[in-house]
Amino acid sequence: MNPADEILDTVDENDEVVGQMPRGEATARGLRHRCVFIEARDTAGRLFVHRRTATKLVFPSHHDMFVGGVVGAGESYDEAALREAEEELGVSGLPRPTPLFKFLYESPRHTWWSYVYEVRCPVPVDPQAEEVAWHTFLTDAEVEERLDTWTWVPDGLETYHRLRAFRAAGRTGAGA
Repeated sequence: MNPADEILDTVDENDEVVGQMPRGEATARGLRHRCVFIEARDTAGRLFVHRRTATKLVFPSHHDMFVGGVVGAGESYDEAALREAEEELGVSGLPRPTPLFKFLYESPRHTWWSYVYEVRCPVPVDPQAEEVAWHTFLTDAEVEERLDTWTWVPDGLETYHRLRAFRAAGRTGAGA
């Protein structure tokens, strides 16, 4: 299936479903929908970082420190988090990602409710070639060194900063 044809729930400012439409149309019209962001770390605590393929519908060829994506029509955030993590990392049998917090991402072109999760990936990864052009695991310090030099997906970068603030405030979350 072409990703642009995937059916999504469109939602209002309170994250209530108001309709459904193909992803490509929802994106083109800037309609609010749902997404999941999963921070994936290896057993050493290093963060999975990747560059998206040039064929991605949104933010092609940008770097990202999260795996994830859109929540399909009728799918729960939790279901989407596990599905997206396993698909993008190219593994099966991952532990269920732990939900951390939700926020509304808004930019001039895009808006989506974003649920942030974390997961440990105890097995080698084999990222989905259609999604991931390049990948590695980096320490938190190595990610910080690259924040100002790599081109990051804007929603992932905002999520990264929100997750750091969430953890700094002492909320739950097992970062490195």
